[in-house]
Amino acid sequence: MTPPRHPAGAAPAPPGVLVILGASGDLTKRLLLPALLNLASDGLLPDDFAVVGMGRSPLDTAGFRARQRADIRGFATRPDFDEAAWSWLESRLHYLPGEFDDAAAFARLRTAVDAVAAGGPAAGNTLLYLAISPEFFSLVNRQLDAAGFTRLPGTRRIIVEKPFGRDLASARALNRELLAHWREEEIYRIDHYLGKETVQNLLAFRLANGMFAPLWNGRHIDHIQISAAETVGVEGRGGYYDHTGAVRDMIQNHLMQVLAYLGMEPPESLDPGAVRDAKARLLADVRPPTAADVAASCVRGQYGAGKQADGSPAVGYREEPSVDPRSATETFAALRLHLDNERWQGMPVYLRSGKALWKRGTEVVVQFRPEAGAARQGVSDAGNLLVFHIQPHQAVEIRMSTKRPGPAFALQRTGMRFDYADAFQAARGTGYEVLIHAALSGDPTLFSRTDFVERAWQIVQPVLDAWAAAPPGHVPDYAAGTWGPRAAAELLARDGRHWHEILTRESLARSPFFGEAPPLLLGAMLPAFRPRAASAGETIVAAGARDDAIYFVCRGALEVLRPDGTALGAVGEGEFFGEMAVLFSTPRSATVRATADCDLLVLDGEDFRRLIEGFPAVEARFRAVAEARRAADR
Repeated sequence: MTPPRHPAGAAPAPPGVLVILGASGDLTKRLLLPALLNLASDGLLPDDFAVVGMGRSPLDTAGFRARQRADIRGFATRPDFDEAAWSWLESRLHYLPGEFDDAAAFARLRTAVDAVAAGGPAAGNTLLYLAISPEFFSLVNRQLDAAGFTRLPGTRRIIVEKPFGRDLASARALNRELLAHWREEEIYRIDHYLGKETVQNLLAFRLANGMFAPLWNGRHIDHIQISAAETVGVEGRGGYYDHTGAVRDMIQNHLMQVLAYLGMEPPESLDPGAVRDAKARLLADVRPPTAADVAASCVRGQYGAGKQADGSPAVGYREEPSVDPRSATETFAALRLHLDNERWQGMPVYLRSGKALWKRGTEVVVQFRPEAGAARQGVSDAGNLLVFHIQPHQAVEIRMSTKRPGPAFALQRTGMRFDYADAFQAARGTGYEVLIHAALSGDPTLFSRTDFVERAWQIVQPVLDAWAAAPPGHVPDYAAGTWGPRAAAELLARDGRHWHEILTRESLARSPFFGEAPPLLLGAMLPAFRPRAASAGETIVAAGARDDAIYFVCRGALEVLRPDGTALGAVGEGEFFGEMAVLFSTPRSATVRATADCDLLVLDGEDFRRLIEGFPAVEARFRAVAEARRAADR
């Protein structure tokens, strides 16, 4: 094996045996073994370590090793495959077949674990991983107890994958079943989101940066947005997803974890109990919505046919394999919640998650309140943003106002950004590395406790109940490849706010115009855009209006009408309009109206003129388009 190269501050896990129930399934080959390989490559697994798997596939140890050897290169996350580390890990893989309803199979599994540990140091540290469907949790726990795994010498822990129930009642039943066989400190409920570096960095950010501590409250923060967007649909998981939906799949677990780290009081120490106590207290301060709240502040949606991120056609959710063609399952959800405690004073938090959206990304946006005295001093202050990019890019960004170069006191929106990829040489992982290492080491900090799980369900249960009791309304209500249902934008608009659509250069470059723009210009434009969602039939600008903004069409279609109402032309995806009014400082010469639901990016004229000053070639292209359109209007 290659010499250990421990990441900073890390030490190898203690000796132990990892038992994987369901070892012949996808989770093992796609995530668990690649994570173990990465740990081995980094010298973070002990020499006294073994994996014992049991699954339904009729394999022996040699056959299991051969299958994993054939699969590992396809799922390994690092560009250079570590042959020595894999050889070391493969020699520690063991397997036996068995059905979950066969008590004799669990007796054989116990014998195999005892034989592998052979009374050595690993015998005192057993980790049981349930890589199985939740429907088997109760049965497998009873079988493990009957086979004596709950009474193994030393320490033993059981890892339970989400979902932890599908509602409050089933979560409570699952917890009762687990606690009938295991002590609370032996139960490690795993949420792979907590393996992401940026999520863990939320805790580091809160504790290690005193400059933000006096501002981290409802007096200085206007609201927080937590968004998890995916460009893909259900990707062959229609049967599972149709019984799950966006609230159960993402909001109840992943986004609640993020909310807890953002809002909790700083723990007294980094002791696991102190951190988990602080997270539980924060969720206890989240106001569960009433039935009236659900109607006013919770939105659901389902995607219909549209376009994928690359422009290719996408089918609607009801046309996906294994999905009920009359399904009302939400593929998008947006919730407004409130934090009722002394620190946050009822401040709103907006959570949203959806599939088949216009971009992939998980971000947290902290919107600070504007400076109260700025307006009196003639300074425009829209409030600063603190953005945590969780995936696919891991970064922390501050968006603020700075003075433009020159004699005039003119401001522009700029940003400071810290990228993990630029600052660290961290090798790409699965997200499970830190979680497996922590479980082997007996550190429960990143795992969910019973009270946290049940409180998260208590918060979303009124939403699920209200939606189950009400007709779904118009379904589907957003096209694949858009920003989601119009109602989500209206939810924030009623509060005088809007979603912060965090752009990337890649998302801008989808437009043919921006695809050829200099990267420096794209980077400067990113914080200047503001989103606007428009419904079919809505007028964006009216002829004769003094509207100093340029509009870029992400999705949808619009018609251009002369002042007399006759058709002048059309604007489609990837195109823009408004450049004549912005460049020539004239009233709008035509009315532009949406003919389909549209997602637009708006750039104020002042920002547009400032940004293209240093790019004469780009300005010339805009002016050429404007001149051609002005000539067509004559």
